[in-house]
Amino acid sequence: MSPRASLTQTRRWVVKVGSSLLTAKGRGLDREAIADWAAQIAALVARGHQVVMVSSGAVAEGRARLGLSKRPELLHELQAVAAVGQMGLVQAWEAAFQAHGLRTAQVLLTHDDVSHRARYLNARATLRTLVEWRVVPVVNENDTVATDEIRLGDNDTLGALVSNLIEAETLVILTDQDGLYTADPRQSADARLLSEADLSDPALTAMAGEGRGDLGRGGMRTKLLAAQWAARSGAATVIAHGRTERVLERIAAGESVGSLLRPVRGPMAARKRWIAGQLQVRGRLFVDEGAARVLREQGRSLLPVGVLSVEGGFERGDLVQCLDLQGQEVARGLVNYAAADAAQIVGTPSSALFERLGFLGEPEMIHRDNLVVVD
Repeated sequence: MSPRASLTQTRRWVVKVGSSLLTAKGRGLDREAIADWAAQIAALVARGHQVVMVSSGAVAEGRARLGLSKRPELLHELQAVAAVGQMGLVQAWEAAFQAHGLRTAQVLLTHDDVSHRARYLNARATLRTLVEWRVVPVVNENDTVATDEIRLGDNDTLGALVSNLIEAETLVILTDQDGLYTADPRQSADARLLSEADLSDPALTAMAGEGRGDLGRGGMRTKLLAAQWAARSGAATVIAHGRTERVLERIAAGESVGSLLRPVRGPMAARKRWIAGQLQVRGRLFVDEGAARVLREQGRSLLPVGVLSVEGGFERGDLVQCLDLQGQEVARGLVNYAAADAAQIVGTPSSALFERLGFLGEPEMIHRDNLVVVD
């Protein structure tokens, strides 16, 4: 079965729609377009698919409602605008799905909800319960309470994290571009649309531009990163133009629409997906060549003897990066020692930890069960 045809067999989907599509380039919510996407999703649900909607547009809709000519820059102003816009956004989706006899649920998430293990599991259980009940959750970042330090960053990232949460098989990112091009089509006449690619292809990063706009925070590079994150749960990602006729139904039918980015390996274990999805890194461990090789090739635990130096003010259980001698990230994981203790035992064999610390700690700096190798 071809990769496109395999999408017809997938059950659990996450569909993300960007601000520029939802708000008709800033002129308020495009309810006609929202009604069209809702009709397509209703058709997918009728065929047995479970769909979670990740919807941008709260800030853009708030701007339109308040008559603001540009996006505010101050955080508290952005949060106020998002609070106003969220009301219109949810009303629009609810009305659109009600026309097809489907119920919706609003789910607002912050970084804390995916970084705290218990809250992560609660969010996962809630979302999976909703889709089992044939409810379409409408998910957005909780802009009203999120601070710069705990932002998820953009809804492409949120779509990927939700894919990991519910173990989705397909992530569809609807945008105002036809997909991922081999070069910027605005600057190169030779640019061609990439129909399919493996996420392991290093050329993809060069193809994806930054592309930030006034309405949203994302660009094609964030969409590629989202696809890589979604692949942790085994999900394939399709990046497609949201205004393409019957775009979702055609993707579900296996048609060649947009760019299909395929995962290159099976899904991670649930706990490792949670670790990999953490955005707030609290410190860094620089490891020697031997430790870097063992981490990359065997995914084994990181021992203190392989650590050269420590940076950051992390505590036991915080997420830290493991970097090689060239400063490249090799892995990340939950560290067994606070920074002060970790600094005392760098380069120390596990048998000598008691002598250095005065107490018997864990033999590993990071246990393999709490460590994720970075591709």
